[in-house]
Amino acid sequence: MVYWLSRDQRLRDNWALLYAQQAALELKKPLVIIFCLVPEFLGAGDRQYSFMLAGLKELSLAARRYNIDFCLLQGEPVREITAFLEKTGASLLVGDFDPLRIKRRWKKEVQGRIKLPFYEVDAHNIVPCRAASDKQEFAAYTFRPKINRLLPGFLTDFPRLKKHPFKSRLRCPPIEWKSAAGFCGASAFALSAGDSPEPGEKAAAEALKRFIAGGLSLYADKRRDLSSGGQSHLSCYLHFGQLSAQRAALSVLGSSAGRAAKDAFLEELIVRKELADNYCFYNAAYDKFSGLPAWARESLTMHSADHREYSYSFGSLENALTHDQYWNAAQRRLTRSGTMHGYMRMYWGKKILEWSAGPGRAFEYAVKLNDKYELDGRDPNGYAGIAWCFGLHDRPWPERRIFGKVRYMNAAGLERKFDMKEYLRQNL
Repeated sequence: MVYWLSRDQRLRDNWALLYAQQAALELKKPLVIIFCLVPEFLGAGDRQYSFMLAGLKELSLAARRYNIDFCLLQGEPVREITAFLEKTGASLLVGDFDPLRIKRRWKKEVQGRIKLPFYEVDAHNIVPCRAASDKQEFAAYTFRPKINRLLPGFLTDFPRLKKHPFKSRLRCPPIEWKSAAGFCGASAFALSAGDSPEPGEKAAAEALKRFIAGGLSLYADKRRDLSSGGQSHLSCYLHFGQLSAQRAALSVLGSSAGRAAKDAFLEELIVRKELADNYCFYNAAYDKFSGLPAWARESLTMHSADHREYSYSFGSLENALTHDQYWNAAQRRLTRSGTMHGYMRMYWGKKILEWSAGPGRAFEYAVKLNDKYELDGRDPNGYAGIAWCFGLHDRPWPERRIFGKVRYMNAAGLERKFDMKEYLRQNL
């Protein structure tokens, strides 16, 4: 029995792994976890690969305590996984859900080459993406009632992963982690310099505890404050699947925080996060300008030739060489740590739209920068967040230069709402 781990890189609170173990127990078979490492994935760099590999190393060691083998494959997933299944004579394959095109293509091609049953389990969303809605939702207000209606049936606690009673004879070869890091370009196998979070399932659980103990009670009031540290700092763990969103929701609901704080966090964790999966699953052009709502595309295209007071190349944006000190500070923070405050990410995307030679190029630049530098890039949340800057999940606003009917943001708005001197001090 084989569990093809990909999006949900954890042992605890993992419905896909739990299903695979249940099936293996019923058939009295050993259970093996595989992960296929590819040398390039949507522009990810050293920081992202190092963060992921550190988590996988922790997972591989923990799996031994459950009598579950972990095999790290390297190469093109369809070829490597198909060969592994043939060599081992596996009787069943279980995978986790991912709405991204590349992951769906891999699964479809693997399915076309094998004869054994292949099941996919949505271990990332609390309400499975297909169950939540059968179409792309217009906005959060159309999606929220559907999620809330289904949530009580899905927001339940997890059974524990058992120590598996059937030992595999496979004998997965010892993993040379430094060699694996070199294979994908993360030769140092260490986080890039800066203040990136500690990786791994254990660190994710500790981050959740810290947030509930010290940050949740302030979340409703402080999460948008750029300098207060009021965000949860859980996005990278949710992205790599080192933390279950369902576990986070259950822990928050069981805390002593007030109702407003809980509601604010759960809106982001469940409604907004799962709306992003909905967007990517039902819109094949989720990472392209062509995937935007028709009104936004038409309006932005109509204003694509408008005069731009400032225009920057990709290199200037990447190196934070614009006239805007706030934008530069956000970009420096991104390249240094792999993180950016959610509100500043909105401002960041809006300004790329304003300063690029046309909305199509701006969208391309934003995706490329986000995927290259964000720890939680290459993710439905990132693609939906960028698309929001261009009109997704929003409404038309009064028409203006360059932006057309798409919502506008400016530096004066930041200065009215936040202590921008403190933000600059923190992000020199």
